[in-house]
Amino acid sequence: MNLSFIELGISQERAELLEKMGFTAPTNIQIQAIPQLLAGRDVVGQSQTGTGKTAAFSLPILERLDVNQRGVQAVVLTPTRELAIQVHDAVSQFIGNSSLRALAIYGGQSIDRQIMQLKRGVHIVVGTPGRVIDLLERGCLKLDQVKWFVLDEADEMLSMGFIDDVEKILSQAPQERQTALFSATMPPSIRMLVNKFLHSPVTVTVEQPKAAPNKINQVAYLIPRHWTKAKALQPILEMEDPETALIFVRTRRTAAELTNQLQAAGHSVDEYHGDLSQQARERLLTRFRNRQVRWVVATDIAARGLDVDQLSHVINYDLPDSVETYVHRIGRTGRAGKEGTAITLVQPFERRKQQIFERHNRQTWQLLSIPTRAQIEARHINKLQEQVREALTGERLASFLPIVSELIEQYDAHAIAAAALQLAYDETRPAWLSSEVEIPEEVPVAKPKIVKQRREFSGDRNRSWNKSDANNGDDDRRSTPKPKLRTGGRREAPVSANQKLGSSSARESAS
Repeated sequence: MNLSFIELGISQERAELLEKMGFTAPTNIQIQAIPQLLAGRDVVGQSQTGTGKTAAFSLPILERLDVNQRGVQAVVLTPTRELAIQVHDAVSQFIGNSSLRALAIYGGQSIDRQIMQLKRGVHIVVGTPGRVIDLLERGCLKLDQVKWFVLDEADEMLSMGFIDDVEKILSQAPQERQTALFSATMPPSIRMLVNKFLHSPVTVTVEQPKAAPNKINQVAYLIPRHWTKAKALQPILEMEDPETALIFVRTRRTAAELTNQLQAAGHSVDEYHGDLSQQARERLLTRFRNRQVRWVVATDIAARGLDVDQLSHVINYDLPDSVETYVHRIGRTGRAGKEGTAITLVQPFERRKQQIFERHNRQTWQLLSIPTRAQIEARHINKLQEQVREALTGERLASFLPIVSELIEQYDAHAIAAAALQLAYDETRPAWLSSEVEIPEEVPVAKPKIVKQRREFSGDRNRSWNKSDANNGDDDRRSTPKPKLRTGGRREAPVSANQKLGSSSARESAS
């Protein structure tokens, strides 16, 4: 039986607002959590991002807030600035035209402005632990009237070292309050937090399927030996031509270098990482959502909360370390019933990890080789042909007919049309494709040499070639391949691949 928001206890006015926003039916977490929160119970919710938990905790709070009381009545703590902004924006939408006021408080934004808004009166605060403590110590944020407290993504607060700050904030809130905690996982430290600060909580759980959404087309481009990922990405982007894309990298340095390279090639792209100021992040996010920037190169931590509607592509420039991170990345596309594409650049020594990801998600990736020059040019010609068909049905066509009438007295009509297409193609053809960039006519998919074809890339049976692949897998190294060593004894584990995954650059903070 499908319940409605009204049947869950949400007011008619707010239910109508939700329907206008496109929320026609509550999600699983909302069905479980909303009635419990409206009944005054503490709630522990275990669910992943994208299950609708923001509405699950904010809608019941908004139903109970006293618009005539100026003090802060509800506090939502989030681990990152981006998530604070995202939750605040959602809450503001749920408020609609009522007189309730919500405020996002986080570092990187003027604290004086936040203090001024608190003095004017705010009903609900969404903030990060650091800025909340700062305002508490200044005496500008008062918790004495708080009746609802929400900890969003508590496990992320734990991993980022905020648990002590969270306990400090909770200890200053009134004992008579309602508390909700939401977390994707429940490690022991989170359970201790629950036992200490929540009163007989109700636990609601939403099982997240292990497999990635079916509407996401997962593609792996196999990088030839001795190629860098930066070199391979250019023809891939020209072939795929993403309308909007998030390109995930491991470090801030890679984000900056890759962005510079793509901008130099004439692409609409910008970088998003922890070295940017909060104002710069917000400006970029606005430009990205308004389609003023087509692609964004981002690190994982910085990209938390970076949600864009109708994102067409997610590109894993660097393959993540965990399956969970991979699923979280690609889940940003293929939303709201739309189809999306997830592209992963796979180096030879990463084939084993790719197979692990495939088994976990119960989906096989489509394996492709790097597009050739001929394939890219054919795609651009097809695109030009589609544009010509659109122009033939447009109103501006009549403006150019006199030119054709004049030229047709001297040239064949087919030749005139071909010349016009040539001019248009030369204008839109990528500059780097016209240069001396090395793009072989055919880039074969790498195959192991001593394993039969029907058994290629089959898990542990690839040990005969893993070592040489690992030694040639460094992006920044373009050396002559070393011969394989054949010994009669036991082989050592691949060294270069492990060192690369654990190198200082790989451990560089991506925040």
